[in-house]
Amino acid sequence: MTKAEASLWKYVLRKKQLKGYQFRRQRPVLNYIADFLCKDLMLIIEVDGITHDTETTVLKDIRRQQVLEKNGFKVVRFTDEEVLNNISGVEVRLTAIIEQLEKSTPVASRHPRQRWT
Repeated sequence: MTKAEASLWKYVLRKKQLKGYQFRRQRPVLNYIADFLCKDLMLIIEVDGITHDTETTVLKDIRRQQVLEKNGFKVVRFTDEEVLNNISGVEVRLTAIIEQLEKSTPVASRHPRQRWT
């Protein structure tokens, strides 16, 4: 886990800190590994470091995101810099995204204790 991923996990996602939703680290989804996954929301959070700056990697990321979204997942990407330099802004953005998903996802609208784990 990178420093940015560890920060996001510790300060925002761990122990259901974000609106009571459970996130898992480094989870297999289809043929990929998601940095963070919330099954209830079908939400994948990716934290992209410097290795994601090459043209080849950018194209792979685009293709991967298309496949995941075709299969019903919402993919949100942050750079290492965003997470490390503006963790509160990342949390605000994720909260807004979750609130949108709660309106459109039947499972997400249930009480957190009723969700599948």
